[in-house]
Amino acid sequence: MDNDAAHPEPAAPTPRDGRDSRWERHREERRAALVDATIRAIRRHGAGVGMDDIAAEAGTSKTVIYRHFEDKAGLYRAVAARIDGRVVGNVGAVLARSSAPPADARELVASTVEAYLALVESDTEVYRFVVNRPLVDLPLADDPVGGTVDQVTDQLTGLLLEALRSPTTDASRARTWAIALVGSVRAVADDWLATPEADRAPRAAVVDSLTDLAWHGLAPVLATHTTTTTRTTPIASTTSTNATS
Repeated sequence: MDNDAAHPEPAAPTPRDGRDSRWERHREERRAALVDATIRAIRRHGAGVGMDDIAAEAGTSKTVIYRHFEDKAGLYRAVAARIDGRVVGNVGAVLARSSAPPADARELVASTVEAYLALVESDTEVYRFVVNRPLVDLPLADDPVGGTVDQVTDQLTGLLLEALRSPTTDASRARTWAIALVGSVRAVADDWLATPEADRAPRAAVVDSLTDLAWHGLAPVLATHTTTTTRTTPIASTTSTNATS
């Protein structure tokens, strides 16, 4: 028996129809346009916006929206992903501009806090929509907000390790500090936005308060790794002087 006949070569993959690529691109563009419309609706109606308001803003029906996102949770994820890109991009840009030299570590903390608060203040209702998830009825296994926090935490952890400049520094300690900083900024931002605007502290004051809190916790650790002269030298000199007097 002919072996070639018994074991025919697999057929070459069928080339993708150009219409498939065009349709896929059209779907992506349509999804992006629906996310844009959802964000406009949130800004117009507030974080508690409903699907009817979103459909009206998009000039379509809820059925069409569900065709592109399956359900409300799918639409929420798409909006959260868009805002995630802005948060990570803005805060990440601040962190990337800093080489984190120890002398500028306080400025690094202040810039990170400022970038986050400025973003949430500039688009308050959209931020509330993402954090409070009004469209989602059940908990999400893939929490988009948690993913954003993790990315910013990873960036900040790396810069804290760079600031300490010590190969013996435990990376888990730097990550703990980064988690504490990012978590406190997010918690304060949520409370700050929940405060009536007339009673709300100025953003600059909140940035200063958070920076002071973080800095007083980190400064002793940073100083330990950046001071070239140890504190034992002046202590020894004082002891010697007292002994001769």
